[in-house]
Amino acid sequence: MASDSENNMDREIILADFQAAINGVIPQENGILQSNLSSVASQANIYGTRSQAVPAAPPAAPAASSSSSSSSSAFCPALPSRHIVERQPRMLNFRVEYRQRTVEVVIEEGSVIGEIKQILETELQVPVSKMQLKGWKSGDLSDSIVLQSLHLPKNNSLYVLTPEITPTASTSQNSVLQESLNQNFLLVISHREAQRDYNLNFPGSRTIQEVKRNVSDLINIPVRHQQWEGWPASASDSMTLAASGISYPCHHLGVCRRSSPANTREPTEEVNNTEVNVFIQCADVHMVSDSEGDDFEDASEFGVDESEMFGMGTSTGSRKAPLMPENTENEVDALMHFTAEFTTRYGECHPVFFIGTLEAASQEAFYGKARDRKLLAIYLHNDESVLGNVFCSQMMCADSIVSYLSQNFITWAWDVTKEANKARLLTMCTRHFGSVVAQTIRTYKTDQFPLLLIVMGKRTSNEVLNVIQGNTTVDELMMRLMGAMEIFTAQQQEDIKDEDEREAREMVKREQDEAYQLSLEADRKKREAQEREQAEQLRLQQIQKEADDEKEAIRLSLEHALPPEPADEGGEPISKLRIRTPSGEFLVRRFLGSTKLKVLFDFVASKGYPWEDFKLLTTFPRRNITQLDPASSLLEAKLFPQETLFLEAKE
Repeated sequence: MASDSENNMDREIILADFQAAINGVIPQENGILQSNLSSVASQANIYGTRSQAVPAAPPAAPAASSSSSSSSSAFCPALPSRHIVERQPRMLNFRVEYRQRTVEVVIEEGSVIGEIKQILETELQVPVSKMQLKGWKSGDLSDSIVLQSLHLPKNNSLYVLTPEITPTASTSQNSVLQESLNQNFLLVISHREAQRDYNLNFPGSRTIQEVKRNVSDLINIPVRHQQWEGWPASASDSMTLAASGISYPCHHLGVCRRSSPANTREPTEEVNNTEVNVFIQCADVHMVSDSEGDDFEDASEFGVDESEMFGMGTSTGSRKAPLMPENTENEVDALMHFTAEFTTRYGECHPVFFIGTLEAASQEAFYGKARDRKLLAIYLHNDESVLGNVFCSQMMCADSIVSYLSQNFITWAWDVTKEANKARLLTMCTRHFGSVVAQTIRTYKTDQFPLLLIVMGKRTSNEVLNVIQGNTTVDELMMRLMGAMEIFTAQQQEDIKDEDEREAREMVKREQDEAYQLSLEADRKKREAQEREQAEQLRLQQIQKEADDEKEAIRLSLEHALPPEPADEGGEPISKLRIRTPSGEFLVRRFLGSTKLKVLFDFVASKGYPWEDFKLLTTFPRRNITQLDPASSLLEAKLFPQETLFLEAKE
């Protein structure tokens, strides 16, 4: 029994070491379920020393369970099965320094900056209104900004300033520290193996852990494999450079690769592959890294098979829902399912997948105005490929790749894990891009997936510029995307030039057509005006003619109604009247003295001078005869025996 207990303790210690190594491989900010791993780590006593007592393993699962599930329950009793598929929100750690105090804040990535200040108000007893939160890489930020939009790393360092609160004597050292946070430190880092020195400038607010990560990009050594010389003994990775005690303004450091743990591990510490696989599946580890691809190069040190390391084990408990259902009839529904499942697996930070058919994506990318056109990126996923999870988590979800794809590409995705879905994709590719593209996709083997096809639209056909396989790095992927963009930009500039020239020609033609139409409209209006004028003239002429005819008829009737002109010699008195017209002519006629003035007026009217329009006047004395009673006789009007009269138009 004692021997079994010792073996059990050894096994728990080995698993604890392995878990610590896994934590070194996988950056904390890439979506690992912290609460689940912490519960496993606490059971394995990861943070204790070797001399501490290790809790006994919990009871084994019932005999009816499979060996895989039995092992899983033996090592992971604290993990409910639903945690295997759930993805916890990404948490950010903030180390905030204020005078002589340091506050650790852990908050969800979806929170806003103002929530950090509210936490600090409680911890520091400093009102939010008097608090200035400094240390952001983008400068001073508003309290309403969401942390996720800043694309922050897992661990961050900030500091608080309170200009309105007078510091006491006990805060003098903190004032010096705050000044140091704003200073730049020159780190002269000597890479031992390469025999090369790097002169790097870092702000005092940068943590030692962040420096190590930045240096790993230069020397190609993961942080967990780095061995440093020159840091102060009291310095820890979470400290800022200003608080670590290094020399200012320049500090010398040395770094080399730490010897592999596989070379120093005792034979008794080897772990059975099945147990390791169960451990990984229980923790539901997503292999995501934001640094370099060689974080996984030493998986063999822990006796773990590569397919198990990348989530491709055969345990049914670790399988996730497919990205796309098989034999789906509606492409839009299939892509919505793909996006939702992709988000569940790898988090919210991923390219915006176009929801629609491949034809609609092509229309969106290629057939707009030349300035609005984009490249089409077709992402083809295969869950059976060992590279799938790594490519999605490290490449497709990298902030730089996500940003670049969103700005310059229309990204369309499809899952070819199922043969029916792959056959449907090949049919779509043949229809839109030709049989060559479909045949090219057929030539790739499962372990070469995922694929990222970069397609550019041309005048006559669509061309596949590049096919990026899953075995690449972030830098190589970015370079190939940028290379495709250079080709596309050159073509786009030509298209823009041609489109501008075509639009200029069309504009000139439109202007000419508009001028012609305006000319036609002016001619039409002029012609209509002339026609209206002619019609009006005809109408007036007709009215005038009718009036003249009416006057002539009246004149004739009056002329016929006049009594006959009396002879010069007769028994009755004769009055001879001489009437001068406005034209200078004279009208001469004889009338009986007893003739009424109305007969005189009718005579004048019969000659075209109606008494309504003209007045009949005597010469001397001047009298207006038309004002006299028409029933009066000529004798009564004193127009006897003769008289000269003249006609004058009435006013």
